[in-house]
Amino acid sequence: MTKANSIPENIKEHPKHNNQKHTSGYAPVNGLSMYYEIHGTGKPLVLLHGGGSTIQTTFGNILPFLAKNRQVIAVELQSHGRTADIDRDLSFKHDADDVAALLKHLNIEKADFFGFSNGGQTCMEIGIRHPELVNKLVIASAFTKRSGVPKEFFEFMNNASLEHMPATLQKAYKEVAPKPEDLIIMHDRCAKRMQEFEDFDDEDLKKITAPVFVIQGDKDLAFPEHAAEMSRIFPNATLAILPGGHGTYIGEADTFIKGSRVPELTVAMVEEFLDR
Repeated sequence: MTKANSIPENIKEHPKHNNQKHTSGYAPVNGLSMYYEIHGTGKPLVLLHGGGSTIQTTFGNILPFLAKNRQVIAVELQSHGRTADIDRDLSFKHDADDVAALLKHLNIEKADFFGFSNGGQTCMEIGIRHPELVNKLVIASAFTKRSGVPKEFFEFMNNASLEHMPATLQKAYKEVAPKPEDLIIMHDRCAKRMQEFEDFDDEDLKKITAPVFVIQGDKDLAFPEHAAEMSRIFPNATLAILPGGHGTYIGEADTFIKGSRVPELTVAMVEEFLDR
């Protein structure tokens, strides 16, 4: 997390998002009441938001474009957004198992997955733990090793406090959470998960035989060199390094650049990869 930017045009005011019809609900999975939304029709694509985020803050600026030609299932993971917390530490493995249980609940046998930041790490765990569910994976702005990001990141996380959480994300959480006062719980759980982050095992990653699209910004949290290293580990991977910071290329709420057309370019690249 970095110091919050000024809040951009709010995702809630995005006309394409507001006008798009969708269904939503809560699914009982592994002790959670997990919130999900379904937009559009066609081949299923599951969206996995970043740490501390909601569906809208991560994907609100590209979700309408993705849903034009496919069925988008967007979820909010434990302690995030509309999904209340339970007495369990956050882990990418838990999140992967929760998403797998949600798809079973929705009678979806196989899907594509698009995970941003911590959602990208959950994407990888889905590929490792539930390969039978995976058509293709889009892993955006994630990392697999502590050495893949500047050492200052973990120093910052070791001293993380709510006052340093971007105001954009705090506001979004409070607007939709069943208990807005639980913001501190979500923050502390996210911080602990990063403090205790353990490297992914390369041998596990090599078992992900599904096609993988690794994306990140040239000024992202992780080093571009690390993204290139990741793309060489997966047996069947494509790599794109796009201009911008952490999520700028998808119009993420805290790094959104008003008027940028790069998010639409990203969608075009993702759709070409998924349709290939």
